[in-house]
Order: sequence, then C-alpha cells, then structure tokens
Amino acid sequence: MNFSELLHAVNDNPLSVTIPAEWAQGRACFGGLMAALQYEAMRAQVPDHRPVRSLAITFVGPPEPGVPIAFEVQVLREGKAVSQVLGRAMQNGQVMTLMQGSFGAPRESSISVQADPAPEFKPLEACVQFPFISGLMPEYLRFMDLRWGLGGMPYSNTPSPAIGGYVRFREIEEGRLTEAHLLALVDTWPPALLPHLSKPAPGSSLTWTIEFVQPMPELSTHDWCLYRAVIEHARDGYGHTAAMLWSPAGELVAISRQTVTVFG
Repeated sequence: MNFSELLHAVNDNPLSVTIPAEWAQGRACFGGLMAALQYEAMRAQVPDHRPVRSLAITFVGPPEPGVPIAFEVQVLREGKAVSQVLGRAMQNGQVMTLMQGSFGAPRESSISVQADPAPEFKPLEACVQFPFISGLMPEYLRFMDLRWGLGGMPYSNTPSPAIGGYVRFREIEEGRLTEAHLLALVDTWPPALLPHLSKPAPGSSLTWTIEFVQPMPELSTHDWCLYRAVIEHARDGYGHTAAMLWSPAGELVAISRQTVTVFG
C-alpha cells in the first residue's frame, strides 16, 4: 500500500487500519506515517474552514506493522475560531501515539511578519541521492526520495551542526500536497544527530511539535520541498533539534521541533 492508499484506509475506517511491513522503521511503524494517519482521523472531525495550526505528538510505544491500529479522536473544545482535538493511536489495548491538535480559522489582524528566506542548497542534480537498501535501512524509505544537500550522512562521524536538502514522495500518484503529506516529508529525514556517530545505533523521536504556515501554497506530491534541521543541544542520549520545510519557491510551510533519543 502506498501513502495515498493508507490515507484512504484511515478515512474509510479509522478504528481499524493495518500498516504493512514495508512502512516499518526498525521494529515499529514509520512515525511520520503514524502522525499522518492520526492527523487524517482528527481532520475529519473539524470544520473545513479551520485549518490545522499546530500538532503536539508523543510517541508512547512502537506500533507493530501488520497488527490493526485504532486511530481514536476526541474533540476537546469547539471555540469561536479554534478547535482543540485529541487523538490516540491504540494497538492491542495500549496507547502507541498521542496527538493534540489546534485547528484555527483565520481572523483579521494588523500584524504581518514574513519568514526568513529558505536556505540556499546546491542544485538538486548536484546533491547525493539518499539510497534505499532493503534490510539495511528503514523500510519506509522505499517510498521517499531524499537528496542530501547539507551536513554529513548518518554514521559518518561528521560533527555537522545541521542537515538538510530536498525531499518528495517516490512512489505515489500525483495529487495535491496536504498537511498529512508534510508530516511524512518532515519525519522522513533521519535525526540530525546521526552524522555524529561513527557506526549505526538506534535513534528515534520521543516528542514532536510541528506548526503549519497557513494558508498552504498549492503544491503537488511530486514537488521537491526543501528541509533543514539544526541541532540546538545534545547530551545524555537526548538531542533537541529545530527544523523547517519550504516549498520549491522558498515559501515556509512547516516549523518542526523534536526531542530525539539516541543509543550511541
């Protein structure tokens, strides 16, 4: 099943979605996909005129591929402009992922501050394509296309303060890029701490907050987005990173922060 098929599955029956093994990230399902599916279930419970503004995600446990997952939704409050929504991904009676989302309608304001411009990377064709090797890399990477334009590769013993480059979907029919797609694109990138290691070691997101710049530009799932993540602090097996995602035209579309655990 490709990404679009899994989105259709959660929209058809959010209380029973089985993620196949090709979307695995080690022993767990790919976190970006889990976030995208939970978001889709939440989005369906909120009026269309209230776009998502921010999501706060905690990866509680490793959801197992091949076992049904229930993406539960609870609307906590419907205000005049903002909806507060809670999502839980449940498997075998246990919470796997928690997500709190804020969806807000636009309102009149005299404040308008433009974001800083996107970073300048090498041209796409000059960037190294991040390979997918089954059995040696997370299986979900077969569906994603990364071009490395900044910092060292994972496990290269390179003390890079930042990583980044270009990202898009590899195996998906062309369609409109949504916030669900952005969740997968942002989380596709490996933790920015991994280039500091000299050999493979486990690493995963513990918590993740992501904010969306609305209104989103009209983008296709085949468009290349630009990504950069900066390490702000790391010690004692935990790292704190800040990242941004831009459209091909350099428009800021998402702001991300993650607390990452590393075992090396």
